[in-house]
Amino acid sequence: MGMEDRTLTEAPNAPRQLELWLQHAAGCIIWEDVRNYAREQIDPSLSEEARSAALEAIDHAVYGLMMLIDGINVPLRNDRQEITLSVTAKLTDRESEQTISELDLFDGDGMCMGYHFWMEGDFGEYPPMEP
Repeated sequence: MGMEDRTLTEAPNAPRQLELWLQHAAGCIIWEDVRNYAREQIDPSLSEEARSAALEAIDHAVYGLMMLIDGINVPLRNDRQEITLSVTAKLTDRESEQTISELDLFDGDGMCMGYHFWMEGDFGEYPPMEP
């Protein structure tokens, strides 16, 4: 099921709950848009062994993305400069286009930790989407 088949739930009001909700929403988007897209690209004629290896490789790649978001990877640098990536989860009011809340995922609880919950279908106490 793709993101177009899902509906965003109402964001919780309490600051900590909202922060966690934003992190789960980001994980949900990566899970649905990146992981599931890659899985859909697997050649259906592959052997079960090859298919299993492809699925495992996809999960490792998604986990690598989570490590990048968490800042675990060493940035690209020289003696004077470095390049880092920043991924932000932003909740926006669609009518006014105003930002309601925004969180740099680097400052969150850890996308790598969330990844293990998301593999089990656990998107927190306040799941960010409903089918």
